[in-house]
Amino acid sequence: MTSGPNPNATPAQAKICVYCGSSPGKNPAYKKAAQDLGRLMAENNIALVYGGGTVGLMGEVAKTIVSIRGPDAVHGIIPEALVKWERDATYSSTTDANGYHVPEEQVYGRTTVVKDMHTRKQMMAREVIEGGPGSGFIALPGGYGTMEELLETATWNQLGIHNKGVCLLNINGFYNGLTEWIKTAVDEGFVKAGNADILVTATDAEGALRALREYKVSDARYGLDWGSE
Repeated sequence: MTSGPNPNATPAQAKICVYCGSSPGKNPAYKKAAQDLGRLMAENNIALVYGGGTVGLMGEVAKTIVSIRGPDAVHGIIPEALVKWERDATYSSTTDANGYHVPEEQVYGRTTVVKDMHTRKQMMAREVIEGGPGSGFIALPGGYGTMEELLETATWNQLGIHNKGVCLLNINGFYNGLTEWIKTAVDEGFVKAGNADILVTATDAEGALRALREYKVSDARYGLDWGSE
């Protein structure tokens, strides 16, 4: 007979994947929001999984957490082709076991260089899915890449591939257009009303962490069996 869960076992550490821009944006509020999110994650012992860049909002979240909790609290995963774009000068001095240039671990945490975008996204998602209570995905402001990763993660939730929360950190109304689109998609019959809240919103870092802790899985999701996907 298989034994049940051990009530005395230590729960897995919460892990949050943060999607955000490799640019700081024009409004200083975006940089501050990234730093605030990193600080609160560190104070709550929440590990970061992110795209591995050292510039823009990505770099701010990562180095803020490392400065408080050390390099083991951050795992950056970046495709080889993006290394030259989403990096600063710290990439020039350090290489990993495979000869890839990686940023300084004591500043930005651990970095894994992978071959392609699919591997990057799969690895980031898997870490979050295996994380403890409060794990999930947060999107700070960003561009096409941020939006693509965000909506794919929301789609995976809708399809039943994972059940973790997906939160828009809506700084300065950055995501107002997206939330309005969701409302329109529901009104026009393209998104089930019950799935409108697959993407939840917050206006500050504290609210975003709380939204993931209190996240409720939609009853309208598709009950698909993905096996070991």
